[in-house]
This record gives sequence, structure tokens and C-alpha cells, in this order.
Amino acid sequence: MSGTIEGGLKAKAKNLARNPNHYSNIGRKGGSALNPTKGFGSNRALASAAGVIGGTKSRRRPRTPVSDRSPLSSADKRTLGHQD
Repeated sequence: MSGTIEGGLKAKAKNLARNPNHYSNIGRKGGSALNPTKGFGSNRALASAAGVIGGTKSRRRPRTPVSDRSPLSSADKRTLGHQD
């Protein structure tokens, strides 16, 4: 029953039967995982530089300025039955 709602409810019941604070403990561990010496936490400039690199390698097409857009997009025109 893995991956079903029923299986998830059974897992939740078993976890809480073993330890009534199971989910609280998980949340506390995740919320307290601050380590300023690891990753980008230690070097903000490096994080910024990596973000710039990632942003320039984006696979999304550039956004068109609002002034260049027509009032109705091509999808809107098809939906409304407009003839070009």
C-alpha cells in the first residue's frame, strides 16, 4: 500500500504509536539545521555570483516588455474566435 492515502495513514499511526512526538522532533531538527560554515551560508558573495551564473544560463525565453505585447495574446484570440 505504499504511496496510497491508506498506506500513509497507517504509517502515520505507526510512527505516532512508537513516538507521540515523532513529527515534532522532525520539525525541530529541520528548523534548527543552521550551519553558517557550510554551503553558501559562509560566503554570501559566492552565493550571489552563483545565482548570476545560473540566471544567465536560464532555459526560459526572455520576457517581452509589456509595451510590446498585444492586448490579446494568440491563445486569447483562438479562444475568442478572432480572425487575424
